[in-house]
Amino acid sequence: MLRSLARAAANSKTQRWRVASTSHYSSKPTNFLKPDPRKPAAAAAAFAGDAVSDRQERLRLLAEDDKNPSLDVAPNGRPLFTSAPSLSSLSRQHASTYFKFTKEGLNSVLPEGLPMGMVTEFQESMRTALLVRQSFLDLRDNFRRVVDPPMWSSNAKGVKVRKQVVLDGPVSCGKSIALAMLVHWAREEGWLVFYVPRGKAWTHGGFFYRHPLTGLWDTPIQAAKVLEDFLKYNESYLKRLPCQIFDPIPLGEGAGVGWLKDVDSLAVTEGTMLYELVKTGIEDTHAAVGVVVRLRKELSLVKDMPVLIAIDQYNNWFTFSEYEEPVTIRSCRPIHARELTMVNAFRSMMHDDMMVGAFSHSTAVGKLRKDLPDVPVDARVMFPRYSLEEAETVCHYYLRQRLIRHEVFSEENWKKIYFLTNGNGTEMRGLLPHMVK
Repeated sequence: MLRSLARAAANSKTQRWRVASTSHYSSKPTNFLKPDPRKPAAAAAAFAGDAVSDRQERLRLLAEDDKNPSLDVAPNGRPLFTSAPSLSSLSRQHASTYFKFTKEGLNSVLPEGLPMGMVTEFQESMRTALLVRQSFLDLRDNFRRVVDPPMWSSNAKGVKVRKQVVLDGPVSCGKSIALAMLVHWAREEGWLVFYVPRGKAWTHGGFFYRHPLTGLWDTPIQAAKVLEDFLKYNESYLKRLPCQIFDPIPLGEGAGVGWLKDVDSLAVTEGTMLYELVKTGIEDTHAAVGVVVRLRKELSLVKDMPVLIAIDQYNNWFTFSEYEEPVTIRSCRPIHARELTMVNAFRSMMHDDMMVGAFSHSTAVGKLRKDLPDVPVDARVMFPRYSLEEAETVCHYYLRQRLIRHEVFSEENWKKIYFLTNGNGTEMRGLLPHMVK
């Protein structure tokens, strides 16, 4: 069992609240929406009312359409929706069809949160369904081959298997959605998945300070949130997995409560389960960052089930964070993401563990060099935008979901938009409703 810190924590609370000279809070100004004085309030209210009315009418019509299966037809008479019961049962023949999810199922399997692109797609189409893309199937099958090579050896000659993958590609090509679908599939298969849907949050906001022992910058608020998210889906697994490293875990400064007196480490005894370790990091702010670092090492030692580390917005870990270190009275030094303790522990792909990171160009990090530090040279995989075949299915799906008017829909019109946007899914979804004859 973990050594109790109740006495030391109680002593620390009797001290006056303080922030050490090396401790900082990130405080960026928040942009609030301000009403436009040039727009009359009555006109704005009328516009909002029309939008709500149109949405309600569309929902009513879609509910009626669901009673007519003959509408669920893709190009060339193919079914628009796949009949596969799970992501595991999808095959090549299901490519360019739509897979139906449920809101309850998504919230249960991905409690850490959904990528913004997926949320927007569901809102605009008014259905929790996603296109099954061949690029996703290739990504899923890559990790299938890692876990079960004999099963795939005869059918996949010449296919390179990667344990570490970096999903790169142009803006709005579906990297984050593919990563979330991969995590969903892996959890269906019974894998232990460490999923971070917002890697940028590790480098922005909250309380940060330099740890005197490591020289790295700790972020205890983010650490506690990471552990809480990891526990949401994996609690039952963690209760069965014992800790395999028993070195003491160094403690740090708590968020807003300073350092503990006379205690500088957390003892881990034999028989301690990973669940207890994670719970301690959640409940004790002084131990949060140290537990996250230890958890990374423990994940490498798990042999009872496959382990996958999945990081979205991974490119944010190769540039500067939001944090700054005062150098003089008038100047500050920007702190690089690699100097943050948690990023330093999880960023590297130079190991034998399964790990996938997705770049998110919507976070405006900028273009990174091809040879990233701590990443295998052949790890980067370019994720494509919609092919012409995929775009055709997408347009028929939006027609089915009444995002496009039937009277203006034609092959010539949707192809114009496809070539105009170069297969950018977000731009296509935004332009298709404005299609005219």
